[in-house]
Amino acid sequence: VERTALVAPEVVVPGDKLVFSTAYNNAGANPAVNFVVTNALPSGVALAPDVAVAMLEVSVDGGKSWGKLAALKVADGQGGVRAAVPGDATHVRWTLPVIAPGANGTLKYNAIVR
Repeated sequence: VERTALVAPEVVVPGDKLVFSTAYNNAGANPAVNFVVTNALPSGVALAPDVAVAMLEVSVDGGKSWGKLAALKVADGQGGVRAAVPGDATHVRWTLPVIAPGANGTLKYNAIVR
């Protein structure tokens, strides 16, 4: 039986799978509307290929521009461009339409140590 356990790593090596999470909480009296959460990917990790990219907006240029991964292009190193792949992502971003007063949650994405 295969089992997955989330544990805080002491040491990571290339190929290790990681889960990054960001918790949010609306402690105010009013709803938070179009709340944006942005996370830079650490330089030593790549967005995992199996990440739910449909739910994320990503940047492949250090946070200057954003879009769905399938729509983004990057330089191919030979004077042209190619389709962006998960390893090209530099940042991930979620836009939460409404966070009700007292509501909380956690946003997660999967990554792999480069």
